[in-house]
Amino acid sequence: MEAAQKRTVYAFLRTAARSVWGVQPGVFDRTPEFADDPAPETEAQGSPAAPEPPAEAFPQGPARTAPADTIAGIDREIASCRACTLCRTRTRTVGGTGALRPLVLVVGEAPGREEDEQGLPFVGRAGKLLDDMLRAISLSRETNCFIANTIKCRPPDNRDPLPEEEAACFHFLERQIAALKPRAILASGRVALGRLVPASEGITRSHGQFFDYRGIPLMPVFHPSFLLRDPSQKAAAWGDLKKFRALLRELEPGYEQTWSAGR
Repeated sequence: MEAAQKRTVYAFLRTAARSVWGVQPGVFDRTPEFADDPAPETEAQGSPAAPEPPAEAFPQGPARTAPADTIAGIDREIASCRACTLCRTRTRTVGGTGALRPLVLVVGEAPGREEDEQGLPFVGRAGKLLDDMLRAISLSRETNCFIANTIKCRPPDNRDPLPEEEAACFHFLERQIAALKPRAILASGRVALGRLVPASEGITRSHGQFFDYRGIPLMPVFHPSFLLRDPSQKAAAWGDLKKFRALLRELEPGYEQTWSAGR
């Protein structure tokens, strides 16, 4: 194969990989140097040379698009993932739960003990408070929300995810967002905010503000676990939720009536 053909095949594979996994830092950043293959010995002995492949075998246009991700397919990959050491200590992976065409995606940080046992995000006291917060602005995981985490396995002792664990896992959330196509995102807590909006000034300064995540409006809010530890912040959290509700009314007028009818 000639060097030019190798470069074309490499470009095709790079485009296909990015369409499936997204752009990963450091992956395919530099195109390798390619050289022509040496002529086969049979050619030197007089055997007929292999015919040149037709030009259409090396398309110059856009690569063929890979099949779109589905939430069920992503969940299967999450369940079998062994990309970091959290796979050794988890009981269950926690992919996510909720409506498959959600108005809102809620993103938390990582599973805790109860989530690890049940395989579902935001259960226990924090989950009940989150459900109450969502219900107050006509949202629920049963009708118009999907709930997921930045990390799909529980870190030991509920510690913060390590950078290498986030790097190994974050592509799952990116693919979930692409598959779900939410109209808006609630980033619950500092870990989710830091991963989705790295340039933010932290949850204390940024809660209740609007950011853009790849064309999707995003608001960071206090994590329910934090509100359970410091109930004095619930008034501020309610103020943030009312601002978020105003946005939803602009994005999808009448969503509250639809939610009420589906209860």
